[in-house]
Amino acid sequence: MEPNTDKLRGLRITSLDDEEEDDEPELPHEPLPAAAAEDYEDYDDDEEEEPEIMIGLLEEPKRPGLLLRHLFPSKAGGIPAWLDPVNLPSGNSSCCGFCGEPLQFVLQIYAPIGDAAAFHRTLFVFMCPSMACLHRDQHEQWTRKQGNPCRSVKIFRCQLPRSNAFYSSEPPKHNNSDKPLCAGAALCHWCGTWKGDKICGSCKKSRYCSEKHQAMHWRSGHKNDCLQMISSSEASSSVLPAVGKVPARTSWPEYQITIDHEAASDSDSCDESKSKSLVMQKHGKPDDLMQSWMDQFEADADNQCWAYFQERISRAPQQVLRYCRESNAKPLWALSAGRPSSADIPSCAYCKGPLCYEFQIMPQLLYFFGVKNEPDSLDWATIVVYTCQGSCDQNISYKEEFAWVQLYPTTITRP
Repeated sequence: MEPNTDKLRGLRITSLDDEEEDDEPELPHEPLPAAAAEDYEDYDDDEEEEPEIMIGLLEEPKRPGLLLRHLFPSKAGGIPAWLDPVNLPSGNSSCCGFCGEPLQFVLQIYAPIGDAAAFHRTLFVFMCPSMACLHRDQHEQWTRKQGNPCRSVKIFRCQLPRSNAFYSSEPPKHNNSDKPLCAGAALCHWCGTWKGDKICGSCKKSRYCSEKHQAMHWRSGHKNDCLQMISSSEASSSVLPAVGKVPARTSWPEYQITIDHEAASDSDSCDESKSKSLVMQKHGKPDDLMQSWMDQFEADADNQCWAYFQERISRAPQQVLRYCRESNAKPLWALSAGRPSSADIPSCAYCKGPLCYEFQIMPQLLYFFGVKNEPDSLDWATIVVYTCQGSCDQNISYKEEFAWVQLYPTTITRP
């Protein structure tokens, strides 16, 4: 029996809880247990103690400037608050591997692990907004291609020691006195995300990450602004977007990510009785026909997996992210199909060591980003991020990590 696709897609169409807590717990600034990627297993293992899961919730920034890079934020949408503001990813790293367009910023998580080289540590997620490219990305991950496979979802890890050229060694005071130690690289005036390596040939002021963004900026009004700058003796920069200000239509809405503990439930395991109880809640005492249907339900791995997924999500329906770097942590899969085995998870591209599960992005994020339920709209069941278990430091500012994309039943393709 195939899972009900409408129910799967309906998961992310909910609204925020009107009641919000004042406390803002953060990811712990202490070493997190390392974990190696393991074969996927069923969720009925009662012998192993369940790891502590942190969930990410979205809220509007409480005040302007709260999400600037020198405050080490966790955020979704808007533009990235680059940890290393100078040595940004560039070239093919910043573009979709399929359509070649610049990737769009999704979210970033500040997740230090206590290591001296990773006193500050942030993980950045970018993706192409094209669902066609995401389909191709999902297929590409099954090919197990060695080297640099094409991807439309990219993860970058950046880490810095406590003493560095960009930030004070003292923690932020959050009293409007915090400032970075130096300016960052000049960014694209259209997207505000990637380094602006290209300069407008007329005004010599506006900078762009790609020819496409230069053309889009020109058509949106820079043509007139450019003429003003050329004719103005002052060549005022007031006609250029301020730092951190880009056209709203080029990015998803900006939110602060607050971190909380996942609530416990009466039963932490998903066994046959759990799957059956989820059915009984709607149908009551089963007759022969219902019992037959339940037997089929219990035999279907996808439906059992989906039932467990629903139960865990119901503890905090607004969650957009799940985080845990403990050694026994496992992703929360929406479906049995489309999950990787250990052979599907590559080694670290830099130190050749193992990758471990660190966090996953939930489909609820699409609701907050205003993505519509249309056939060609961006959609996913979950995006699971694996990072270097040792969080290696290879003198590269932004190291690309690995993402596994799980799509809904009608979109899962495997070569």
